[in-house]
Amino acid sequence: MGTLVLNMGLKSIRSIIFDEQGNKLASSSLPIETKIRGNYVTQDGKEWWRKALQVIKATIEDANVRKRVRHFTVTSSSSCLLPISPTGEPLCDAIMVSDTRAQFESDNISGLAEFQETYQNVGLACDPYLMLPKILWIKNNKPEIYERTYKFLSPNDFFIGMLTKEYVTDEFNAQKYHYDIHRKQYPVKLLHKLEIPLSSLPDVVPAGQVIGDLTTEMKTVFGFAEDVSVVVSSYDAICAFIGSGPKDESEVCDVSGTVTSLRAFTRKDIKDPKNRLLATPFQSIGLNIVGGSNNLGGGLIEWVKQCYYSNETYPYEVMEMEARQSVEGAHGLVFLPYLMGERVPLWDTDARGVFFGIERTHMRRDMARAVFDSTGYVIRQIIEVMQEFDMSVKRIRLSGGLARVNLISQIKADVTNMEVIVVDEFETTALGAAILVGFGTKQYSSIFDGAAACVRERMIIMPNYKNQQIYNEMFELFKESYLSLKSLFNKRITTVKRIYSERQEKIENL
Repeated sequence: MGTLVLNMGLKSIRSIIFDEQGNKLASSSLPIETKIRGNYVTQDGKEWWRKALQVIKATIEDANVRKRVRHFTVTSSSSCLLPISPTGEPLCDAIMVSDTRAQFESDNISGLAEFQETYQNVGLACDPYLMLPKILWIKNNKPEIYERTYKFLSPNDFFIGMLTKEYVTDEFNAQKYHYDIHRKQYPVKLLHKLEIPLSSLPDVVPAGQVIGDLTTEMKTVFGFAEDVSVVVSSYDAICAFIGSGPKDESEVCDVSGTVTSLRAFTRKDIKDPKNRLLATPFQSIGLNIVGGSNNLGGGLIEWVKQCYYSNETYPYEVMEMEARQSVEGAHGLVFLPYLMGERVPLWDTDARGVFFGIERTHMRRDMARAVFDSTGYVIRQIIEVMQEFDMSVKRIRLSGGLARVNLISQIKADVTNMEVIVVDEFETTALGAAILVGFGTKQYSSIFDGAAACVRERMIIMPNYKNQQIYNEMFELFKESYLSLKSLFNKRITTVKRIYSERQEKIENL
């Protein structure tokens, strides 16, 4: 029996088929184009569907593999808004998670009495990356699209709708609309105040629930002889967390694809008064998932490649080699990795990337090393916030594309002074989605049972204690650099908007 996972990340769309032991039976991938113009970050929903069909067909081309597929699920980035027509047609480009155009709408929502009630229930501050500000932006700025919209969907919901004609979302994705998981309801009073119809939002079901079978049309398109059930999983960060195989509350999972997601299980009911962490109830297993995602993880390495290593035949290998030739702390060079602003734990849409402390003697290798070091500082900053709430994290489970860079894995161990367990399967998002399917369809007795069956460890990295003093001091400098520049970031954004016309760039690999 196999599960086909359609996994759409920020830079590619992939179809992967797993068996019950987490073995990969087939996979296919295509890049997705991202358009960036000022604070607008968009993708084309029609391209999503076109390429989804291509990668799915590629993975089931072998008839022996195709006949093993019994379940189908989708996982993708959260907080990406796509308005559709009653026929399922995208009405405009999707507003992606890192798009911050809805700052005005977010600020207005935050000031409403109805939102204060919602915040008390959900514990999630308003931010332009979330769904309601984006919907309100469309209402205010694209009324012709707003009036034609049948449903406002995340990518997960869009694909499930195309496959089943049912528009549903899971509770974790619904939280991005300020859905109250405990009370199992959308913020009705707030929606009424904003004049957003409840009917325009997807229905909400628990992760792991079977929605139904592929439509007859889709069965024919893919050539399935038997019925294939479609199961709701969740967004990429939640699935990747599960696919990393945390065994208990002492393990925090670092999943670094385009962005870095850091999350851990806890029995504590955590509400951060400073709104630095996200806490999501996983009611079916009686635990909370606490943590969040930043705006760039592996995306930083892509940026370094484009800027400094684009002419190299083997850019990643040369980059890592040169970063090793530098030293811990990059000879005093600090890099603030906020190229697209920052989410957890800063929630600063104006912050931008900075090299601080460049000297005449610094070379390309030091630039690369400073970027590598910053990936450790970012996760240490989140872990320290977790520890403020007495979360007992002691080990890091590492996965995602960035886990392939051994030097970065060692840096994370050194900066945090924690043991790092590198997971063997770097496609933990898709694997976690498959585990959720197995849990929901009773193949596994629990999430932990599914993880034990499917997740394997590649290596364990111990921190190098000789580097502790260097990294402790550089980490303090890293934090102070941001605080010192915080007031200037907003001034810079205002200045840039005034003196430059916005330019649009198409980025195939975000």
